[in-house]
Amino acid sequence: MSGDSERPDDAGLRQEVADWWATSVSRIEPGVIELRGHPIQELLGAASFTDAIWLMLHGELPAPRQAELLDAALVGCVDHGPHAPSIAVARMTATCGVGLNNAVASGVNAMGDVHGGAGQQCLELYAEILARVDEGVALAAATRETIARRQAHSKYLPGFGHRFHPRDPRRDPHVALVRRAVDDGVVEGRFLAAGLAVEAAIAPVPMNIDGSTAIIYGELGFPAPLARGLFVLARTVGILAHAWEEMQGGRRIKGPIPPGVRPTYRPPTPF
Repeated sequence: MSGDSERPDDAGLRQEVADWWATSVSRIEPGVIELRGHPIQELLGAASFTDAIWLMLHGELPAPRQAELLDAALVGCVDHGPHAPSIAVARMTATCGVGLNNAVASGVNAMGDVHGGAGQQCLELYAEILARVDEGVALAAATRETIARRQAHSKYLPGFGHRFHPRDPRRDPHVALVRRAVDDGVVEGRFLAAGLAVEAAIAPVPMNIDGSTAIIYGELGFPAPLARGLFVLARTVGILAHAWEEMQGGRRIKGPIPPGVRPTYRPPTPF
């Protein structure tokens, strides 16, 4: 039997290829651009970039107060100076003769579980606590037992404490915005309660930006992995600004320390 007889007809093959990349995110055809079913021409001038992020991830446009919360979370993560590894890497890369996109990509690639992943980890912590609450455990008890279980493996709690700030200046505005949203019925307040319960349990260690944005993302219904994705998206703005600034300076091959400073030499030790 000829192999040709076993192949689908042209229409079937075309449909198989089309279905291979089936998506509900966007529809792109000649003269047509739709994002989650919304024609792009109806969004331009009417929807903000934050609205577009919500639309692309949630599948519908946000209510104004939802967009306000998401916007506050994103703005809070835009930048943290050249001592942040992602920023430093981008600035060094920008002096190596590569394009701006390469410098930005290098900075993004510096983010992982340790630098950039705490928001996701903190949202998972809150969700773990709330799962116990849903099982009938009181919030304070669920918080204590979840913290104890985690600290049996690591003293680090994602979303709390900061290596640089005694008290993260972004924490209070975020919490205040969520409190108002809870009072106005915009969000339920469960993740806010979980975050504040953790903070109370480990006082005087305060919540940081990852803890406060995890509250916002949880209240807005974002799955934990998207907390990391949204942090990276926001921080890319700072990476871009720093890489561009570095390119304007004209320095070539900028290393992590000035040329006049030599790293401390440590004699080799046997394994």
